[in-house]
Amino acid sequence: MEIRPELNADSRLPIYRQLGEYLQNLIEAGSLRPGEKLPPTRELAGHLGLNRTTVSAAYEMLEAGGLIHGEVGRGSFVRNGPAKQAEGLNWSYALAQSPTPSAAAGSRENLINFSSSRPSERQFPVAEFRECCREVLASAEMRSLMQLGSPAGYEPLRQYLLRRSSVARETDDILITNGCQQAVDLLSRALVKPGMKVAVEEPVYPGLKNLFLEAGAELIGVEVGPSGAEPYSLRRALEAGAKLVVLTPSFQNPTGATIPDAARRQIVAMVRAAGAILIENDIYSELAYAGPETTRLKALEPNVILLGSFSKIAFPGVRCGWIVAPKPVIARVTEFKQLADLHTDQLSQAFLLRFAESGALAAHQKNMVVAGREKIRAVSEAARKHLEGCTYTIPDGGMNLWVDLGDGLDAAALRGLAQRAGVDYMPGRQFSVARALDTGLRLSFVGLEVSEIRRGLEILGNVVREARTSRAGALAPAGWV
Repeated sequence: MEIRPELNADSRLPIYRQLGEYLQNLIEAGSLRPGEKLPPTRELAGHLGLNRTTVSAAYEMLEAGGLIHGEVGRGSFVRNGPAKQAEGLNWSYALAQSPTPSAAAGSRENLINFSSSRPSERQFPVAEFRECCREVLASAEMRSLMQLGSPAGYEPLRQYLLRRSSVARETDDILITNGCQQAVDLLSRALVKPGMKVAVEEPVYPGLKNLFLEAGAELIGVEVGPSGAEPYSLRRALEAGAKLVVLTPSFQNPTGATIPDAARRQIVAMVRAAGAILIENDIYSELAYAGPETTRLKALEPNVILLGSFSKIAFPGVRCGWIVAPKPVIARVTEFKQLADLHTDQLSQAFLLRFAESGALAAHQKNMVVAGREKIRAVSEAARKHLEGCTYTIPDGGMNLWVDLGDGLDAAALRGLAQRAGVDYMPGRQFSVARALDTGLRLSFVGLEVSEIRRGLEILGNVVREARTSRAGALAPAGWV
């Protein structure tokens, strides 16, 4: 049947959700029958004049609700038996749907897990952090730390960040958040209006993509190459009407790419000339293993909104990030922060501050960089040995390596084979905005030991070689031996 939804760009309900609810109504009315194939996302996007990401998000919403299922290489189909609803209440209508966050799979203990972008807990200085916690708990300040705090954050920690920063002028320029993810969420609420065009990197971190989709944004992908976000691609996004640009200039997730200083200056000038807002995600810059020092975008343009976090250089389980921005932005986002959770808990902020001021944070960061150099060396050597025929660029820092398998190999389809062989990764389509990225995959190496990296890439190389051989055999003309 023909799909003709009435979509309202001025509605507070994001376009992807309007489309998803329209398709849901068709399924539940029987207009789309069990087993029926939905149009491919690219085809439906072209038919409706939408971004492919918007259609993909609508399909993900339906899949999360149990209404459709996707089959690699075949498409999306209406489920034969929709999930039975609790009597008297249709939860698929009652619950607000959202794009499905990409959970890193492969948690089995026997897997070498390249799918989780997080530091190794074996490196955490537990004894030092425990002692810092004890000192805070025994301090005269303890009673006030148990009380409600400022929504802007623990003032001594804001003062520490001010001293540490080269771009903030006073503490009123800084807002403490529950990690960088909340910082992006708050900014999306404060800055994005339904239908607003937002330029994000492609490939892009899924958690960032989904937050802006949830806010009703129309995403435009900015191509990321070996030297980070490409200025020519950003120029096209700005010409297409992007009013907000979100970039990770240093060791981008998932590619690990870094934008050189000359391109950074060009990017800042383009965004300024377009009158757009620029958000700089700076959570990886302190994990530099090699390469020249780079200049923060915020140092080139005071109106840039800078995001930082302790999650990558300390402990991701202690959620503490921050925003450095012009005062009007901080004031407005602080209002959204107070509405969301009143404030970031003061105890964890005080623990992190004591850990930082004791010198333990700097020592831990140094150890992580030393270990990271060894791991990236192992990645480089093992990739050169085992990933022949694949395309990749070894990053100068961060946590991730992007690999393109080439030869038409689908990384999502190969993932099951890789898991059965003992290794896991994140397939490229998880990081897509408009392009398929089917042949790409992300390898997160920092959480693994050197021996695991070497063995894991050997296993992955074997899986890729076998897949290439099988594909070559399947494509060979009849009569070949």
